[in-house]
Amino acid sequence: MNTHLGRRTRVLVATTATAGMVLLAACTSTDDGGGGSTTADGVELVKAGQLTTCTHLPYPPFQSEIDGKVQGFDVALIDLVADDLGVKQQILDTPFENFKTGAFLNSGECDLAAAGMTITEERKKNVDFSDPYFNATQAVLVAKDSGVASLADVKAKNVKLGAQAQTTGEDYVKGEGFDPVSFESSDAVLNGLRTGQVKAVVIDYPVVQGWLKDKANADAFTVAEQIDTGEQYGFTVKKGNKALQEAVNKALADAKADGTYKKLYEQWIGPYDESAASPAAS
Repeated sequence: MNTHLGRRTRVLVATTATAGMVLLAACTSTDDGGGGSTTADGVELVKAGQLTTCTHLPYPPFQSEIDGKVQGFDVALIDLVADDLGVKQQILDTPFENFKTGAFLNSGECDLAAAGMTITEERKKNVDFSDPYFNATQAVLVAKDSGVASLADVKAKNVKLGAQAQTTGEDYVKGEGFDPVSFESSDAVLNGLRTGQVKAVVIDYPVVQGWLKDKANADAFTVAEQIDTGEQYGFTVKKGNKALQEAVNKALADAKADGTYKKLYEQWIGPYDESAASPAAS
């Protein structure tokens, strides 16, 4: 159900999530006369003075609107890249399927994409990924009184299953023989479970962790099973944009080395899990 195909792209300004972190507001780039720019580090940007990021909202705890501002783990990490480049981050809310094709990167609307996106060989054909920054598992979320204890139970009991459209979670359950109900966003997945449209959902475990921080959700729902699908998240840039790819990788490496990554992980994800937080470059 791809109802989001017709949604207009929204422009949102990101806010830094880390206390005390200050983005450099002054532009250190020089206008190239065509609307783009080159920073002091030789990174070409589609708009002077800003790092334009495509995302798909909401996807807490990686990116969502909180108090009218886009915040989250991905947002905070890309703020570090923008800080290194001496510019500000600006976010465009766009349909998720464009991340798989690199459409908004190729059209020059965005410099990079950050959307809790799993690195896959198929996607690598269209975009260049950063080093992986997060190991992710899938979770089967059910109502506490559902009697479902695993994905196998979902199949055995013929329970209606939901997943977010165009995601690896949806791909995984289809590969396991399910025909899931597709929802536009992660919030829509939870609402489908809450309203009884489906009796179980499969979605990235960190998203479920974010949901279950809310007491009302934790009282009603539980994780029946975690499924290790070997997924790693990465940020993406346009094919061949080595300068920006290297800038992202440097910011990630620096953040892990100086403790910033751990601090942001604990703020947005939960208790620090070194195995999830320190994936090897693929």
